[in-house]
Amino acid sequence: MTTGKVYLVGAGPGDPELLTVKAARLLRDADAVLHDELVTPQILRLANPAAWLHNVGKRCGTRKITQEEINFLMVGLASAGLQVVRLKGGDPLIFGRAGEEIEALRRAGIAYEIVPGITAALGAAAGAAIPLTDRRGPAAVVFVTGRRAADQEERDWQHFVRSGATLAIYMPGRNYSQITSRLSKAGLAGDTPCAVVSRATTAEQQLHVTTIGELPGAPALAAPALLIVGEVVRLAAQSMPLVPAADIEQFLSHTIELNPRELAS
Repeated sequence: MTTGKVYLVGAGPGDPELLTVKAARLLRDADAVLHDELVTPQILRLANPAAWLHNVGKRCGTRKITQEEINFLMVGLASAGLQVVRLKGGDPLIFGRAGEEIEALRRAGIAYEIVPGITAALGAAAGAAIPLTDRRGPAAVVFVTGRRAADQEERDWQHFVRSGATLAIYMPGRNYSQITSRLSKAGLAGDTPCAVVSRATTAEQQLHVTTIGELPGAPALAAPALLIVGEVVRLAAQSMPLVPAADIEQFLSHTIELNPRELAS
């Protein structure tokens, strides 16, 4: 019997048009798709109609299946000669437990391939028009998960804050008090801007811009959500003042008056 192969595929932040061409092709050709809970229905509809689709995700901390069972399914299906797509939200290598799955596949001698996707931080930043870095400000960005905030040592958060980097906090949950407390204790000012982006890049996207001090009172937006913290949030789409129409007309009239030689100079 021919052994199959497992593809660890990034589904991106939600918009099916943001899938890579390769990810879309693999979905069309798959014999089995093991997908996360929050992979959108629009993306799942791109899968081979004859493929076996199985939800192996979890939501709000409730596990439907253990990681060991997921590993067993991948190995078993590939051993039966099937082409298996392990479909993960965002990018499989960022907070996607890809390391554990790669180890299980290697131990079983199963061929595998990793197909990257747009990670949630990039999708949320694009959807909210927030540059994660800016030459006038932060030159770095840190990806961190809020789900492990309670276990994260205080000095780690102090390092994040002192670096001046933009913080992209995955899985912040709906109770932001803990994250606010951690960041405040680490020295982050209460007036530091932040934004919660929910269901980024989809038609259901929501954006709430606030500050660290006021974050605990923010509305509980639907999962998946991501928290962006830093001065770059001041550039968010809903935070920027609109340019008055009169200013635009004045600029255009001035530009029209310029001759080609002036424009070239």
